[in-house]
Amino acid sequence: MRIDLLTREYPPEVYGGAGVHVAELVRALRRDVEVVVHAFGAARDEPGTRAYPVPAELAGANAALQTLGVDLAMAADTAGADLVHSHTWYAGFAGRAAQLLHGIPHVVTAHSLEPLRPWKAEQLGGGYRLSCWVEREAFGAADAVIAVSDGMRRDVLRVYPELDPARVRTIRNGVDLERWRPRRDPAVLAAHGIDPDRPSVVFVGRITRQKGLPYLLRAARLLPPEVQLVLCAGAPDTPEILAEVEAGVAELRTERDGVVWIREHLPSEQLSAVLTAATVFVCPSVYEPLGIVNLEAMACETAVVGTATGGIPEVVEDGVTGRLVPIEQRDDGTGDPTDPERFVADLAATIAEVVVDPEAARRMGRAGRARAEREFSWAAIADATRALYASLL
Repeated sequence: MRIDLLTREYPPEVYGGAGVHVAELVRALRRDVEVVVHAFGAARDEPGTRAYPVPAELAGANAALQTLGVDLAMAADTAGADLVHSHTWYAGFAGRAAQLLHGIPHVVTAHSLEPLRPWKAEQLGGGYRLSCWVEREAFGAADAVIAVSDGMRRDVLRVYPELDPARVRTIRNGVDLERWRPRRDPAVLAAHGIDPDRPSVVFVGRITRQKGLPYLLRAARLLPPEVQLVLCAGAPDTPEILAEVEAGVAELRTERDGVVWIREHLPSEQLSAVLTAATVFVCPSVYEPLGIVNLEAMACETAVVGTATGGIPEVVEDGVTGRLVPIEQRDDGTGDPTDPERFVADLAATIAEVVVDPEAARRMGRAGRARAEREFSWAAIADATRALYASLL
């Protein structure tokens, strides 16, 4: 059985949860399945991996058109595959084209849904309408759709009610328990200006609307003064959201010290040291199909405070591995809170509840590591994915 996996992100060009998922899934599947990876970007030297730059003729085109150009080249190279598996809309057109061109099954994994990310119009302009069309076409014709959480599965069926529910399967994300584990490294903390003697609240994520970072910056104003805020945040979607975050950080720094902003992408060894030293990890997302970063924090024995939305409640066990922050959300596709001030206040109160009780936070962190070991191994996820492939061949 040869599986061709189609993806925008693949090491070393990984910037989000989908890229982490693809890298770990490929590694686990290759133990007993032939997997050929087709990825966007620069050439890789990994055997069985092909890379595709944007066609020169589309260098100045809308980003969505550039994506379709890459997808056509990828689809052409899937000849000989028994099945193609695409991840995110960026590779969905390649998967659909390969399905038609070669007459083979197409599996698509839903890491997010374009209609539930309307802020992408800021980034893609009219290309956002193209990305929505590609996703609908790919999902509608796919032989199977994998959702990374039960919450994601509900969203898929709500956004695309024409899909047969039997074709939509939940196979959750996982975490590499060796790569992400407790690491105590004072040198890493010192290098980034983190005070190990102060309680710390850590955020890790891209600067994008869905991650809710502006809400966290407002909530931080309400935290006890001894708490430091550590932001591992980069890769902004647009100049506008970057400017908003920069202004929020600048304003916060006029009111309190201990605001640390790490803009570069940290290697996992350093990031796990930052997470291990944290009193609490915070995921203030307004849209999160699952949130691998929550699993990474849990694997480092760090308590997690997360918004009670999407797949986060399937990862964070309220009162056991962390706390969930209630949110009432608008139904216009943005996921924005209907009452932003209440959400900010609830976020701040929940963070403070955990951070002022370090023993309880440590207890939640240990429970989080145990839960990650018990329920989120990549070996089990690969087994479920492999079984799905076999059912389609």
